[in-house]
Amino acid sequence: MTKSFQGIAASNGIAIAKAYLLVAPDLSFDVHSITDVEAEQARFDAALAASTADLEHIKAKASKNLGESEAQVFEAHLMVVADPEMSAAVKKRIVDESVNAEQALTEVTDAYTSMFEAMAGTNDYMKERAADIRDVTQRILSHLLGVNIPNPALIDEDVVLVTQDLTPSDTAQLDRQFVKGILSDLGGRTAHASIMARTLEIPAVVGTDVATSQVKDGDLVVLDGFTGHVEFNPDAQTLAAYQKKAEDFAAQKVEWAKLKTEHSVSADGKNFVVGANIGAPKDMEAVLDNGAEGVGLYRTEFLYMESDHMPTEDEQFEAYKAVLEKMVGKPVTVRTMDIGGDKHLSYWKLPEEENPFLGYRAIRISLDQDEIFRTQLRALIRASAFGNLWIMFPMVATITEFQQAKAIYEEERAKLADQGVPMGDIKLGIMIEIPAAAVMADQFAKEVDFFSIGTNDLIGYTMAADRGNDRVSYLYQPYNPAILRLINTVIQAAHVEGKFVAMCGEMAGDSIAIPLLVGMGLDEFSMSAPSILQTRSLIKKLETESLKHLVQKALALQTNDQVKELVEAELGDKINM
Repeated sequence: MTKSFQGIAASNGIAIAKAYLLVAPDLSFDVHSITDVEAEQARFDAALAASTADLEHIKAKASKNLGESEAQVFEAHLMVVADPEMSAAVKKRIVDESVNAEQALTEVTDAYTSMFEAMAGTNDYMKERAADIRDVTQRILSHLLGVNIPNPALIDEDVVLVTQDLTPSDTAQLDRQFVKGILSDLGGRTAHASIMARTLEIPAVVGTDVATSQVKDGDLVVLDGFTGHVEFNPDAQTLAAYQKKAEDFAAQKVEWAKLKTEHSVSADGKNFVVGANIGAPKDMEAVLDNGAEGVGLYRTEFLYMESDHMPTEDEQFEAYKAVLEKMVGKPVTVRTMDIGGDKHLSYWKLPEEENPFLGYRAIRISLDQDEIFRTQLRALIRASAFGNLWIMFPMVATITEFQQAKAIYEEERAKLADQGVPMGDIKLGIMIEIPAAAVMADQFAKEVDFFSIGTNDLIGYTMAADRGNDRVSYLYQPYNPAILRLINTVIQAAHVEGKFVAMCGEMAGDSIAIPLLVGMGLDEFSMSAPSILQTRSLIKKLETESLKHLVQKALALQTNDQVKELVEAELGDKINM
C-alpha cells in the first residue's frame, strides 16, 4: 500500500530509487565479563581491520570528489586506528578486567579524549585530535556491534538519501551518479544544503518532519522536487505516473538546452541578463554549459572556508582571474568576503555571539579587519585586467559603510596604479539584503554603480525569521506583498538614477516570482546554473507591459498565498513545466 507525506520542494526533478538512511546508528552496548580473552582480542583486531578498510575507501572517494586537502582528515583517522599504543591498551584491559572489547575500547578512548580536551584550551589542534578519536571510536564500535555507519561517500548504487538534516559537507560528498534524490526531516528551501542540491541537479524535498521515522532502508521512494510530495513503496499506477513525469521533465530539459546560445529576451523584445551564482572556479563548467550571460554572484567566502589558512593575495588573484577569463568579457559580480553567521573559518575564530546573523559578519568584519579586506581588494583590482569585473559589498546597512569600503578600494587602486599594475574598469555596488538599505535605496542609488538584491537574507530580516529554523519556516514568504514592495522600491529607485539592478537570491529562479520581477523591470536574474535555461525559456514567453499591471495587482494584495494564486491564475500555462 502506497504511503505518502508532504515536505518543502527544494530542488526540481523526480527521483525514484530505494531509500538509504543516513542517520546516526545506535552504538549502545552491554558490559559483560568474558572468559576467552584471546577470542575477544581477535574480535577487536577484526574491527580495527574493517575500520581501516572503511577509512581508506572514504579517503580515496573524498580525495577524488573534494581534493587532497579535504581528504586529510581521514588520514588522521587512519593514524588513530593504526596507533599501537591505543590497541595495546585496549587489549590489556580485555585481559586485566575480563571485559568485552566494546567496554575496553570505550574506557581507553575516553581517557585519550579527556586528556586532549584538558590540554586544548584555545589549541585547535588538540580539539581536532579529540574529535578524531571520538569519530574513530564510533567506527570501531560499529564493527564490533555489527552496526552500519552510513556514509554518503561510500554509496555505490542508485538511492534516495533519507536523513534528518544534510550538512553542506555531506552534500559536497554526494556522487550524482548514485544519489538520485535527497529527503530530509529538517531544512528549508534556502538552506545551504538545498542550494547545493540545486547546483548538483539532485531533486530534493526537505522539512518533512517525518522522513526518517516513516521511511526504512530499502523502501522504494518516489520524490517530487517540484511539489514537495513524497510516496514510498508506491503501487504500480502511482509509480508509472511519476516515471512519466520524470520522462517529461527529461524531454523538457532537452528543449531548454536549445536555448544555450540565445539571449534572454521577453516576448515583446525586452532584454534581460540571466546569470549564474558560483562559489569557486570549478563551478564554471556548469555556468558555460548552461549559457549564462554573466556571473551574478561569486561567493568568495568559499575561498576562505575551503582553505586551511587566510588566502594570500596571489591565491585570490588566480581564482578571480580564472573566472573572469572564462567569461570572456561577460560581467562577473564578485561579492567580497561574507564570513560570519553560519560561515566559519577553522583557522580564524570569530567571537561567540548570541545572535551571529545580526552580529559581526560580512562588511562589518571587512571594515574592522581592513588588512584582510585590502588584500582581497588588491587581488580583485589586479584580476580586473582580465575581464569585466563588478565588485559588491555584502550586508551594507548604512551609506557610511559603503563610503568607507569605497574609500579603502580607492586607496588600494591608487597604490597599484602608481606601481604600474594593469587594471580594468570596475563597477562598485552593494547587496540589498538589510531592510534599512532597501528603504534608503533612493539615496544609495546616488552613490553606487549597481544593486544586487539578496532575497534569502532580505526575506529573513524583513520577516524576522531565521531561515534555518523549521519552526518559523512558514515565514519564508518570497511573494509576501511586504517583500514585493521592498523589491519594487529598490528597482524603481535605482532606475531613477540610471543604475542597474540584479537579484542573486533564490527568488531570481522562482517561476512564480520571475513574472513579477520582469514586470518590475529587474535587469538581471542570477541563480544556480542548472536553473538558467528554464528561466530563459520562461522569460521568452512573457510580455513586460502586461506584467506591469500584474505587479500592481500583487502589491495591493495582503498575503503570500494570494499573490501565488494570482500569478498561477493569470499565467499558469506559462509558468508550469
